[in-house]
Amino acid sequence: MKRALAAALAACSVAAAAPALAQTKTVLRISTPAVPEDWHVKMLYVFRDELNKSAPGRFDVQVHHSGTLFRQGAEAVAMQRGNLEMALLSMQDIARQVPEYSIFTAGYLIRDPDHLAKVYGGPIGAEVSRRVAEAMEIQLLQAVYLGTRQVSLARQRLVRTPADLAGVKLRMPGSKEWLFLGQALGASPTPLAFTEVYLGLKTGTIDGQDNPLPTLKSAKFYEVTRQIVLTGHLVDALQLAISSKTWHALSAAHKAQVRRAAAKAGKFNDENRVREERELIEFFRAQGIEITTPDVEAFRKTVQDAYLKSEYAEKWPRGLLERINAVK
Repeated sequence: MKRALAAALAACSVAAAAPALAQTKTVLRISTPAVPEDWHVKMLYVFRDELNKSAPGRFDVQVHHSGTLFRQGAEAVAMQRGNLEMALLSMQDIARQVPEYSIFTAGYLIRDPDHLAKVYGGPIGAEVSRRVAEAMEIQLLQAVYLGTRQVSLARQRLVRTPADLAGVKLRMPGSKEWLFLGQALGASPTPLAFTEVYLGLKTGTIDGQDNPLPTLKSAKFYEVTRQIVLTGHLVDALQLAISSKTWHALSAAHKAQVRRAAAKAGKFNDENRVREERELIEFFRAQGIEITTPDVEAFRKTVQDAYLKSEYAEKWPRGLLERINAVK
């Protein structure tokens, strides 16, 4: 009788504890406009799997790709309002709220993926993270390589200098930082959601778009592209970020696990994107797409001059441009 009573009490205790244990799991919803074939989405599953290995049962990582949870550009505000835990944020997203960091949106600033990793992985990146945490209540975990952005066109045309892009409706995300870059390239920047780019190229709503070559392939934009112009105008990064509310609720040990998982995911992404960029030129040629190289120095000079004369440069932290240029 006593044994039966003890067993019943133990069962009740386990049943009562079960909901409490279930509530300790931290849900991490991650929003991105990237499509499933993109290395950025694959990277997020690496992040999830690494966390599951290092902290089994502690996190519920949910990957929401293709802009199905929040549209591109809306993720930062969603995180600040407590409606989203994690996202891949562009530096353009950050510059909207921290204007001095529009420097990182400037064309022809970062030289290559190695330079990007050293800038964001060193003292400059640490300063950026601290400032963003203070100003936005968002914690930056890992800068990842988005790729080197090139211009692709739905119809062929001779493009040697920025003047040759005059009148071209070039799709850009709908923030003023992105639109300024499109204008600096000589085009007529046209805001359009990422999910609408394929149809826009097909129907003529836009004449072209700019993205790294792996994105051109993963989103199948190459199917409605006739020419790729290798401007190389932006060696771009995304930031794997988490809301400060979610971050501060984690223990020191769990924060370390999240950071390690983010670093492994970032390494996976960067290595694969660099490799794929090298291989894709021949793939696109095989699809019948014309690959052209413009006068890159003419583009660089025009774009850099536009930024240095703009309102953006007035807000850049003194000396930061020189420090970025000095990173070897």
